[in-house]
Amino acid sequence: MPVTSASSPSAATAVPQDFGALLREDPEIAGVLAGEAHRQAHTLQLTAAENFVSPAVLAALGSPLANKYAEGYPGARHHGGCEQADAAERIAVRRATALFGAEHANVQPHSGSSAVLAAYAALLRPGDTVLAMGLPYGGHLTHGSPANFSGRWFEFIGYGVDPESGLIDYDQVRALALAHRPKAVVSGSISYPRHIDHARFREICDEAGAFLIADAAHPMGLIAGGAAPNPVPYADVVCATTHKVLRGPRGGMLLCGADLAERIDRAVFPFTQGGAQMHTVAAKAVAFGEAAAPSFAAYAHRVVAHARVLAAGLEAEGFEIVTGGTDTHLIVADPAPLGADGPEARARLAGAGMVLDTCALPYGNARGIRLGTAALTTQGMDDADMARLAVLIGSAVRGEGDAGAEVREMAEAHPPYPG
Repeated sequence: MPVTSASSPSAATAVPQDFGALLREDPEIAGVLAGEAHRQAHTLQLTAAENFVSPAVLAALGSPLANKYAEGYPGARHHGGCEQADAAERIAVRRATALFGAEHANVQPHSGSSAVLAAYAALLRPGDTVLAMGLPYGGHLTHGSPANFSGRWFEFIGYGVDPESGLIDYDQVRALALAHRPKAVVSGSISYPRHIDHARFREICDEAGAFLIADAAHPMGLIAGGAAPNPVPYADVVCATTHKVLRGPRGGMLLCGADLAERIDRAVFPFTQGGAQMHTVAAKAVAFGEAAAPSFAAYAHRVVAHARVLAAGLEAEGFEIVTGGTDTHLIVADPAPLGADGPEARARLAGAGMVLDTCALPYGNARGIRLGTAALTTQGMDDADMARLAVLIGSAVRGEGDAGAEVREMAEAHPPYPG
């Protein structure tokens, strides 16, 4: 179902907020926000990491907690007047631990990368060896990129995927873990469309004497809705974002057992961050509450079903689908059979009003496209829309006809914030 509210404006506005005060005080920025609202209302958001938050989440983000400085943790702040900030954070922690079955949650990280940094800071020391998915196969920048803190501070060993199936080669992961004896193994990816075998990673880590850090930024919303396996029972630390499929504000969080709670908390504050963004923490609490509802579980399963329909449709259009399909919200596709590489396909699709990313393709220097169905599902689209969208994507990449008019019609028929 679309994100709705009794106080939501018309589809033309596309966000449940009144820009009147901003328009009077700063018309330049008001124009930017109005332009973004128009873009979101009249194009299709296929970026796998994006979604539409509810009016309630937006309200929390624009709340008086945006004014509050709250360094530290509930009951132990470095500033006065934190009674309501403490209440908001306690609610967010309580809801997060219940939602994911964790003993401890830290909801302060400003982003998913901040959460990963804190996990490394809690468990590792500079120079330690870490085993993670290699960047050419879908690893994140925090999994050892030389341009990132992770690649500068730690010695990363990259594991890959099977060249035929595109699936994680767990035998290779085990062999590398036993050969290099890393201090930690990271599971997770930004473009792996299949479920991860958390139990297998746990076995490998136990055999190699390593911590298991699950980077679940992408599937966390599916996990909340019971549409993906939960890493919490297996990982020492789970790092995640609160946006993407989870449909909360932009930010991160960490889940762990009681034995690591103090180390994780100290790694977030004071080691890697200062004051928490309390309006964002409150918005995270709202999102966790929404994700605990039965309707969210139904939504998460629809996201996956839609991704499978869209992947099958893209394959019928001639795209090569990495791993042959998807278990999640995201699809990785090679547009080369249609006469384009990833950047060319992205540009042609953007010209037709379809917004998505490129990503590395396994075993090669080429780039493909990465797209997801979370935002489309939030807008209330169905299987028939996914099948039609696959045809429009194929037409746009091949440069056939004018898909833009139909894309705009589809977007306007499913406004993210209908009045």
